Amino acid sequence: MAIQLKDHFTFSKIIRFTFPSIIMMIFTSIYGIVDGFFVSNYVGKTAFASVNLIMPFIMITSGIGFVFGTGGSALVSLQLGKKETVQANRYFTMMIAITIILGTITSIIGYCFMEQIAYLLGATEAMIDDCVLYGKINMIFNVPFMLQTLFQSLFITAQKPKLGLYTTLAAGFSNMIFDFILIAVFPLGITGAALATGISQSIGGFFPVIYFMKKNRSLLRIVPTKLEAFPIIRAASNGASEFMTNISSSLVSMLFNIQLLKYLGENGVAAYGVLMYAQFIFVAIFFGYTVGISPVISYHYGAENASEVKNLFQKSYIFIGISSVLITVICKLFSPYFAQLFVGYSTELLEITIKAFSLYCFTFLFSGLNTMTSAFFTALNNGKISACISFVRTLLFQTTCILVLPQLFGPNGIWLSTACAEILALTISIYFLVTRKDEYR
Repeated sequence: MAIQLKDHFTFSKIIRFTFPSIIMMIFTSIYGIVDGFFVSNYVGKTAFASVNLIMPFIMITSGIGFVFGTGGSALVSLQLGKKETVQANRYFTMMIAITIILGTITSIIGYCFMEQIAYLLGATEAMIDDCVLYGKINMIFNVPFMLQTLFQSLFITAQKPKLGLYTTLAAGFSNMIFDFILIAVFPLGITGAALATGISQSIGGFFPVIYFMKKNRSLLRIVPTKLEAFPIIRAASNGASEFMTNISSSLVSMLFNIQLLKYLGENGVAAYGVLMYAQFIFVAIFFGYTVGISPVISYHYGAENASEVKNLFQKSYIFIGISSVLITVICKLFSPYFAQLFVGYSTELLEITIKAFSLYCFTFLFSGLNTMTSAFFTALNNGKISACISFVRTLLFQTTCILVLPQLFGPNGIWLSTACAEILALTISIYFLVTRKDEYR
């Protein structure tokens, strides 16, 4: 029997309901990982460093999808919990439309100014051509990428997590296949990597639009409606934390690259790229869980079912806590093999990457708890607190740590900075949970 948003959720039911979204987020992360593997092994470490240098900007532009995916999902789920189905479908349609409009604008701007952006991010003369080429091709496919991130949340809200999973699997496998064909078989290098990613993103972004435009068995569908300022602003405000996380993480990544170029050169940027690929997979588990559980929390909050919200809260933190410990142990044990897979061709680069992993892995002990807290307040439609947690966590604490710790510990301070920032952010998360516990019962 299919699990519904209105159900009471046991641990078993929570895992079954959120599992598709976890796998969905992991496969979305595979895009960059597969690109990185083929570029590093078939094109070289300079091209690999170029991809990693421009990637933070690409992630910033795609953040619009996260904004209206998470913020819109909470808003739509709230309407469903109130039995306002017509209004839910209208809001759902608005989220798709505004994502396409804003996505088109940002893609044009990014394409036109890609060279200036690459230089601003610290691209060297050896890297600039690859940075611009990879970035411009990605901007052509940026709208479907935004739509894909949007629907990762909205598939859950529509009570179709498995369909979202199948769509992401299709996109992920197509990315792997086209990377192999366009880089390993036909040596198109950076161009092949960017095209492979763009094709897979088109599958993941445009199929959901076609599905929801037709009559379907989900809770939602695209309907004729006009854009309205109130729901769009409310969704943007509610999803501001995810946008802040996306932008801040990208800005921190840029700062990481600048510091690494200063202390370790291109090898440092390449090592950080491998580190980020591992992070994509591990953090995807946290994000996938929060994407899956957030619509359920919003639904029961809208239905004024306080006991079920408390139940979801308690079980979620138990799941995240156990996962955090397991992920840290796995990262510690298997990171040398992961590094060997990407940069085994260079002894010096391999040593730097393994050292980076040994210090960075402690980040995962705390990052899941902060991610869950921010997502929990987003699900309760309290975007202000969620955004505050995201701001101090990523932009304030991480920026401060990445600037200060290298002054004290050299390159090791760079790898330790994120874990330090997560510990500081955890104190803020605990503060809000304790001070708002009576308000949300």
